[in-house]
Amino acid sequence: MHVTILGGGGFLGRKLAARLARDGALGGRAVSGLTLFDLNAPAAPDGAPFPVRCLAGDIAAPAALENAIPEGTDVVFHLAAVVSAAAEADFALGMRVNLDGTRNLVERCIGLSRPPRVVFTSSVASFSGGQAAVLPDDARQVPANSYGAQKAMGELLLSDASRKRFLDAVNIRLPTVIVRPGRPNKAASSFFSAILREPLLGLETDLPVGDDFGVWVCSPRQAVEWFLHAATMDTGPLGLDRGINPPGLRATVGKMLAALRAVGGEEAASRVRRTPDPAIEAIVSGWPAAFTAERARRLGFPEQEGLEAVVRAFVEDDLAATRAERGL
Repeated sequence: MHVTILGGGGFLGRKLAARLARDGALGGRAVSGLTLFDLNAPAAPDGAPFPVRCLAGDIAAPAALENAIPEGTDVVFHLAAVVSAAAEADFALGMRVNLDGTRNLVERCIGLSRPPRVVFTSSVASFSGGQAAVLPDDARQVPANSYGAQKAMGELLLSDASRKRFLDAVNIRLPTVIVRPGRPNKAASSFFSAILREPLLGLETDLPVGDDFGVWVCSPRQAVEWFLHAATMDTGPLGLDRGINPPGLRATVGKMLAALRAVGGEEAASRVRRTPDPAIEAIVSGWPAAFTAERARRLGFPEQEGLEAVVRAFVEDDLAATRAERGL
């Protein structure tokens, strides 16, 4: 089985690659090769029992994916994207990477002798509804930002390509992923990780919304589990609807800070500074704060653990590496 990860240099791509290297298999089948593709060539995971190719390229360039997705590829994880605030600030860049890049993926799959499974990371940003919303599985995608619109367009494209049997897509509408390792990024939701990560690193950080602000979240560990399940599940029951709202967790900022306090103590929680930012709040306040996720549960997607477990997972998995990466 050959696997390709587009966006293999991102933090979820790296975690997914490390998991495949550790397991050596996917869905009970041995992995025979792994291709990691990103703007800059990603690092190969340690100890992989199979060959790993690490490629640099622009996903939006017409021929970029010919080498990244070789003949015989079984699974493509499409994680490459321009994130939310960056896509909102630069419409052309977001369209180029988030939509044109996905179209390039479809074009490449058309050229393969058999259709690969494609696991696409869509987003809850493809919906709106705001803080009061609890969206059912058949809720209409009405994005309130360019990033969400680009993700919704990508979903439609991949769903139609699945109908045409060019590929076999599962579109996972990821919740806000916390706690992200490394440094803050340009995502509008970056502060949700920062208010947990930075205090545990001994650093102060800004909180641009109120403590009662709600958000639909998942951990990196759970996101990887969902990817693996999506790569191996029976897609027959999906029919034409390839979109999955996985069973995340509704969390208020106040509950996130309580989890931080439980793990890191009062000193850590005191490093969060209340600094309202209307521009950031305007983006994230349009996202729905909860989903019923009944369909995903029926399809076998596992539940997200509680907030304290999410924070402890960051401490166990990523705190030391993040501290070293940032020279702290």
